[in-house]
Amino acid sequence: MEIIIRRGATPLNIIFPLFYFFTFFGFGSLFPLLSVYLKNEVGLSGTQIGTVMSISPIVMIFVQPLWGMISDYTRKPVPVLATALVGTAVSGLVYASMQQYAWIVAAAALLSFMQSAIVPLSDSITLSYVQKTKGNYGSVRLWGAIGFAVSVLVGGWLSETFSLSIIFPVFSFVLLFSATLAWKLPRESQPMRVEMKQGIKQLFHIPAFVLFLVVTFLVFGPIYANNFYFGVFVKEIGGTLTGVGLAFLLAAGSEAPFMRVADSLLRRYGMLPILAFAATISGFRWLFYYFEPSLWLVYATTVAQGFSVGLFIPAALQYVRDISPSEVRVTAVSLYSAVGNGVGSWFCTFIGGYILEHSHIGTVYLFFSMLTFGGLAILLVLMMIHRKKAYNRT
Repeated sequence: MEIIIRRGATPLNIIFPLFYFFTFFGFGSLFPLLSVYLKNEVGLSGTQIGTVMSISPIVMIFVQPLWGMISDYTRKPVPVLATALVGTAVSGLVYASMQQYAWIVAAAALLSFMQSAIVPLSDSITLSYVQKTKGNYGSVRLWGAIGFAVSVLVGGWLSETFSLSIIFPVFSFVLLFSATLAWKLPRESQPMRVEMKQGIKQLFHIPAFVLFLVVTFLVFGPIYANNFYFGVFVKEIGGTLTGVGLAFLLAAGSEAPFMRVADSLLRRYGMLPILAFAATISGFRWLFYYFEPSLWLVYATTVAQGFSVGLFIPAALQYVRDISPSEVRVTAVSLYSAVGNGVGSWFCTFIGGYILEHSHIGTVYLFFSMLTFGGLAILLVLMMIHRKKAYNRT
C-alpha cells in the first residue's frame, strides 16, 4: 500500500485530529437532540419517533457495505468520503425543512444514505495511516469523542437560547468544513486482488467474523440507540436541554482518555478481554438506568461510557481488521459498522420507541442491558475459541 502525501500540505498529525473533532462535532450537534426536537417541536408520538430514528440505521444496513465496496473498487476513499460529507450536510438542511411525518421519514432516509459512508471510510483511512506510520489510532480517534462532547453542550445551550431547530444549520455548516479537511487526508493506493462478491463471500466464511457481527449487533446497537434516547431519559428525570448537553459532555468526554490508552491496553491484555470488559461495563450502565436514578447520579456515572465506548470502538475496529483479508478491509469495516450502526441500532431504536410509548424510559434501558449481556456471552465464547486455537498451535 502506498500513501500519497502532497508537499506543502498541513501536517497530517494536525489534519486528522481536526477532521475527527469537527466531524463528530457535527454529529453531536444534531443526533442527541433530534429525538427531543421530534417530540417537542414536531409533536411526534413515541412510536413515530422510534420509526423515524430507526429509518437511519435500516438504510445503513444496505448502503454502508455499498460505500465500502465503492471505496475498495475505485481505490479513492478520500474523494468518496468528501462527497459523502457534502451530501450529508445538504441532507441536514433538507431535513430541517420537513414538518410532516411522511416527509420526515424520507428526509431521514436521505440523510442516512449519505452519512453511512463517513465513519467506516474515515476510520479505514486513519487505521491504514497509523499502521503505516506506527501511530496510535486511539490518540487520533479521541478527538472525535472530544468534538462530540463539546458540541452537545454547545448545541443544548444554543437550543435553549434560540430554538431546537438551530441544530440543523450547525450540523450542516460543520460537516461542510469537515469536507474541506477530508481532501487533505492521505490518498491510498492499494491494488485489488479479489472481486467484491468473492471478498464478501470470503468474509462470511470466517467464523470469528460472523460471530463478531452478532456481538456488534447486541453491544453496539444499544450504544448507538442510546444517542437517540439519552436526551429523553435526562429530560424525564428532571434535566433541561442544557442539562442534556452537560450529560453528553461528561459521557462522550470520558471516552477521550480511554481511547488514548486503548492501544497500550490492547497490547497488554488482548483485544477480546478488553472487548468483554467494555461490554460488561456497558451492560451494567444500562441496567442502572432502568432504576431511573437521580440526575446527579447519572452525571456521576457517565464515566462508564469512557470504559465501554472509549475502549470498545478501538478494540472492535482493530479486531475486525486483524481477522479480515487485507484486500477487503474497507468492506469488512463497512459490514461491521452496518451491523452495529445499522441493524443493531435500527432494532434497538425501533423497539425502544415502542417500549417508550407503552411503558417508560427505564424499561428501554432494561432492554438494552439484556441485549448487551447477550453480546458479552458470545464474546466469552469467542475468547474460548481463540484460546483453543492458540493451545492447538503449541
